Amino acid sequence: MAMSPINQRRWRNFKRNRRAYWSLIVFSILFLITLPAEFVANDKPILVNYRGDFYMPVFRFYPETAFGGDFQTEAAYRDPEVRCLIASGGLDSCFDDPEGIIEQIDAGTFQAPDFYRGWSIWPPIPYSFSTTVDRPGAAPLPPNEQNLLGTDDTKRDVLARVIYGFRLSILFTAMVTGAASLIGIAAGALQGFFGGWLDLLFQRFIEIWSSTPFLYVIIIMFAILGRSFWLLVFLMVIFSWTSLVGVVRAEFLRARNFEYVRAARALGVGDLTIMFRHMLPNAMVATLTMLPFVITATIGTLATLDFLGFGLPSSAPSLGELTLQAKQNLQAPWLAFTAFFTFAIMLSLLVFIFEGVRDAFDPRKVFA
Repeated sequence: MAMSPINQRRWRNFKRNRRAYWSLIVFSILFLITLPAEFVANDKPILVNYRGDFYMPVFRFYPETAFGGDFQTEAAYRDPEVRCLIASGGLDSCFDDPEGIIEQIDAGTFQAPDFYRGWSIWPPIPYSFSTTVDRPGAAPLPPNEQNLLGTDDTKRDVLARVIYGFRLSILFTAMVTGAASLIGIAAGALQGFFGGWLDLLFQRFIEIWSSTPFLYVIIIMFAILGRSFWLLVFLMVIFSWTSLVGVVRAEFLRARNFEYVRAARALGVGDLTIMFRHMLPNAMVATLTMLPFVITATIGTLATLDFLGFGLPSSAPSLGELTLQAKQNLQAPWLAFTAFFTFAIMLSLLVFIFEGVRDAFDPRKVFA
């Protein structure tokens, strides 16, 4: 579907802001890399060929017996015996000398009756966010060619946790900001458009609701119901929507007596149509001005809760938990540098992008 002329001008104005445009490109590349995180960093192969059949361990559970093993538990694909079974087609000799047989298969010198050569396609980073790295030494381990950003204090690969944590933070922020924005914009529009007792009562409710210490509420709810991703999303939404009400309400209070609104009313246009088709676009500049603050506050709140131990479940890949590890392991500076640069790059790119979006929606610049 082709863009309307006004949206085409907005897009051109956005592209003229080189900082916002290149920030969008960089952020899109980072997000597209981390979105399919299971294909980028995983301790399971993406695709396995065993005796001519194809398996996708990334999506499905396969017991070790599916590859000629002895156990019904999920195959440990990094284990030498499993690797040998896959590569050799399930030969019994893999249980005696798996490493030697793998070397012979790789060198092309291994021969056996009924031999079926198998193969596996692995992600670029052969670790998931919860995989324990097999490296000698006391954790946390410094960066090397095996772990480009080192490991944390439980020998988990930091780069894999950053990839999964980046995706989790962005998706969490998108869900919270999107839902909170819809509620806040609708509430502010209703207040500003109708005014009167509705506006008065709503303002008193928002004053009381905004003064609620939401961090304590989240901690109490987690203590009662347990830590959960969706519970945290719900709690963040019900405490974040008030941040946009004020600016939207002010814009609607200012615009409700403009000539085009009076003309629309005189023509019999419905209130909802006037509010969201005619008035809301003029209030978008103020709304988009506030969105970077809402987004950064959401990311910061998530990191704060994880840092304090009251955020996402402990098994989740969390950038806030990485920051806590950096605090607790000052002898491992790579943890602190990784956490700092991840947050700095993520927040800077988002702020630059929304600055460009705000300027693109500004009527004084769109029609310049």
